[in-house]
Formats: sequence, structure tokens, C-alpha cells
Amino acid sequence: MKVLDFNTSLEPLRALNNEYAQELSFADAPRFAHLVAQAFFARHIGTSAFIIAFDETADYDSPNYLWFRARFARFVYVDRVVTAAAARGQGCAATLYNALFEAARAAGHERITCEVNADPPNPASDAFHAKMGFAPIGSATLPNGKTVGYFAKSL
Repeated sequence: MKVLDFNTSLEPLRALNNEYAQELSFADAPRFAHLVAQAFFARHIGTSAFIIAFDETADYDSPNYLWFRARFARFVYVDRVVTAAAARGQGCAATLYNALFEAARAAGHERITCEVNADPPNPASDAFHAKMGFAPIGSATLPNGKTVGYFAKSL
């Protein structure tokens, strides 16, 4: 399974993002291009899976990202990771996360953060993040009514 930089057309990956807009948030073409341009780490496995993560220097307005930025001087925040239904169970997300961990360590980061929906619940994501070594560190109810849990993993 080869992890690739975002040096291809963004449209198939944006389409994958928007298949899971309820969990991730919808992104039009300019927004998705902005996310990729601001990313500390943006990689994909074909059109089957991708990850986008930001460090503390990103120009990003997500309330979840801003929650971490208000609390940590230095961090990497996983904004979105998605695997197409046909590729689930093949290790794509773990492969992408492990590549992120390696890149973050190489850049001197000591913490990876993320949020997972608590309401509506996302038990598959909870289990995956626990398996990858993330621990809960907080929660919030967002303006759109979603409740999220905040997690961190020390590298």
C-alpha cells in the first residue's frame, strides 16, 4: 500500500471527502484546495483513503482546530481521515496515521491531536483511535449541535 503526496487531481479525493460530509464536513473545490495547501501533512492511498493534518501554524478556522491551538503551543491536528467503504478493513487508515506519526516525529512534534464525534456517536472511530494510542483530553458542543471528544497521542 503506497502513501502518496497530494500531487494529483484533488477532485476524486474531494468527492471521497464529501461522501462522508456528515462526519467530516462538506468541502467545495476552493475549500478543499485550501485545506491541502495549509496542511502539515496531506497524503492519500490512491482514491481509497486520505488524511489531512495541520500543525499549529495553519491558517484554519475549524472550532476543533482552534480548541487545540488555544491549549497547546505545538501540536499536529488530524482534521480528516477517510477510507472508502470498499477499502475498509485493509489497513489504510493505520498506514496513513503511521506515516503521519513518522513525519511529525521527524519535524520535532511530540503530540498528535484529533476529535471524534460523540453525538452523533462514531464508535468505529473511537475504537480505531484507542487502538492507535489516543487518549481523551476534553470535549465540546459545537455551534452546529454536534458534541465531540478531543483526543491526543504522545509521540
